[in-house]
Amino acid sequence: MPELPEVEVTRLGITRALTGARISAVSVHSSKLRAMVPAGLPQLLCGRTIASVQRRGKYLILECPNGSLLLHLGMTGHLRLVSAATAPGPHDHFDLVLDSGLVLRLNDYRRFGSIHWTSENPMQHQLLRKIGPEPLTAAFNTEYLYRLSRNRKVAIQRFIMDSAVVAGIGNIYAAESLFRCRMLPDTLAGSLTEAQCKALVDAVKETLTVSIATGSSSMDFTRAEEKLAYFPQELYVYGRERKPCRKCMAPIQRGRLGNRSTFFCTHCQS
Repeated sequence: MPELPEVEVTRLGITRALTGARISAVSVHSSKLRAMVPAGLPQLLCGRTIASVQRRGKYLILECPNGSLLLHLGMTGHLRLVSAATAPGPHDHFDLVLDSGLVLRLNDYRRFGSIHWTSENPMQHQLLRKIGPEPLTAAFNTEYLYRLSRNRKVAIQRFIMDSAVVAGIGNIYAAESLFRCRMLPDTLAGSLTEAQCKALVDAVKETLTVSIATGSSSMDFTRAEEKLAYFPQELYVYGRERKPCRKCMAPIQRGRLGNRSTFFCTHCQS
């Protein structure tokens, strides 16, 4: 599932081709995604120039003079830059055709992604305005996390996965961050000391930074692939149930928090 690093790597990978590019056509191959694709997008976008490609949380924002296109990749969505001569496949739902001859194509076999349009400030859109601070900015710091976590009787992994607390951290990077700071995922958020909040903030920033650097060096968004996949990573705990911990060799455990799986090492995290 695309989380903040995957979305940021996507932004970095498509920005050069899109910024300053003129949109010559828009094709909606399937309008029924997680939400219906807005009607009239071709008329709104054709002939417009893309001023910038931004990200807020897990949303990509393509800013044009008359408004902004918001893209969410859902659980299985990918964006690719392909030639206009490349025919869309069965899971390709949306094409943004550029004057350069490239097409920005959305592939999403489960259709949990979504496309939105706003003519107002995109950061004030209902989907974005309540998102918490970006984790790689100074706004996400020890003081902020400590203050927000007071009296919260919720597991810390679920707490930092709340987009109103901090932007873009899903199950994978929450589990990996907690491993880095040696904290069990079911630790109550309200029980954290300031020192633990600092350790967690630092771990989140380190985990995301390393992941983005890994993806930026390996992903090519113009490469044709039969099966689209995000960049491979050497994760410490996520998805590694019963495999040896990369640090202590104890078997990685799998648990449940609400309706989500969590992974941890009982020896390294306490």
